Amino acid sequence: MSKKQLIMEKAVELFSKQGFEATSVQQITDYCGISKGAFYLSFKSKDELILALIDYYMQQFSTELDYTVRNETKENTLYQFFYKTFHAFSNHVEFARLLMKEQTYSLNEALLDKMRYYDQLTNETILTIIEKVYGDAINDIKFDLILAIKGLLNSYSSLLLFNKVAFDEELAAESLVEKTNILATYMSTPFITEEQGKMFQHFSVEDMSKEQLLSLMSSIADDIEDSLEKDSLVLLKEQIDHTSFNLAIIKGLIENIRANKQCKWIAYLLEKHFNLL
Repeated sequence: MSKKQLIMEKAVELFSKQGFEATSVQQITDYCGISKGAFYLSFKSKDELILALIDYYMQQFSTELDYTVRNETKENTLYQFFYKTFHAFSNHVEFARLLMKEQTYSLNEALLDKMRYYDQLTNETILTIIEKVYGDAINDIKFDLILAIKGLLNSYSSLLLFNKVAFDEELAAESLVEKTNILATYMSTPFITEEQGKMFQHFSVEDMSKEQLLSLMSSIADDIEDSLEKDSLVLLKEQIDHTSFNLAIIKGLIENIRANKQCKWIAYLLEKHFNLL
């Protein structure tokens, strides 16, 4: 495990116990068994660490959903979307609770900007899903359907966040597929106008420059120990500068790194760069 990854994982444990405000950089470094200097080599401040944690968890979640939307059958896409959303909440429930609890933290505006960004990305994913599943049949009500799906997700996810009860992720996903089908079939009075619906459309992850992409790939490669993944990332870096492989080989190299949790976001960015999305 890289030092940066160690700091992030240990910081989440401390933040969950004490909150953002009450946890100092000194406490984090003591808990990690590292010096303050080592901390500042990875993060400029505690605020930057918190934003990095949000990026880390949300990028993992967003890329998993994107991959699901593009690779599942039409019949199974909606179920997998709900199931993987609940599964992600379940795996990271402590951090989700922490974000909801720390509304008054001094980083609030920057934190809100991050959450708005990923909320917009989720809107785009849901729009892609319902257009894939229902086609033109939901054209008039698709923006209302996005809000309805998010409302259902928030309500059911609150059972994970605030209630100490057993939560059957598979049954919850099946239940929400059934409810979404009913809404898509019988909802006939749209509230969101076409003009208002533009906020759900034409959103994409901002393009990285070639230099930014190469820099990110270099920093990730330094932290990877698996030889196949490291070699695949090195070869992909070479293709950024000069594409000599065909797209099938590039796609295979991206698949080699996708399973590594540190590489999920870069795999998505590379697919975008090579127009494989």
